[in-house]
Amino acid sequence: MPHESDEVDRIVEAWTRQRPDLDFSPLEVLSRVDRLSRHLDRARKDAFRRSDLESWEWDVLSALRRAGEPFQLSPKQLLQQTLVSSGTMTNRIDRLVARRLVRREADPGDGRSVLVTLTEDGQLRVDAAITRLVDAEAVLLGAVSRGDRERLAGLLRKLSLGFDA
Repeated sequence: MPHESDEVDRIVEAWTRQRPDLDFSPLEVLSRVDRLSRHLDRARKDAFRRSDLESWEWDVLSALRRAGEPFQLSPKQLLQQTLVSSGTMTNRIDRLVARRLVRREADPGDGRSVLVTLTEDGQLRVDAAITRLVDAEAVLLGAVSRGDRERLAGLLRKLSLGFDA
């Protein structure tokens, strides 16, 4: 049974005609991942925009929300979860404080340290954004069955583990 062709199939077929000596199977996988990544990036930006958030704001707020009650982390913990520099994190926290999406509080366990706490408005925005994001991503995966999603997730996990080590 013939399968539908996409743009990657057409590109690989053209390259195969020009360079039959090469194995283009990596392009068949990773060019699709790249193209899907662009669609996902647009969907995510739209979900965040509709919640009046920038992508970097989402990164910080979602880390705080995932931490659970009382939705607070130290700046060091935020650094570990968002993989940005200390100076960048300080700037981000300052900007989020100015927008009243987070607040700084003294760490009761260490008077020299602070904790960053999600405000009620921050929680409302991040909750709205994750709902929009999950809905948008479900649409992107609409043509794929749940079983295929699970298999694909497993294969992508296997691939990404090599990079996350």
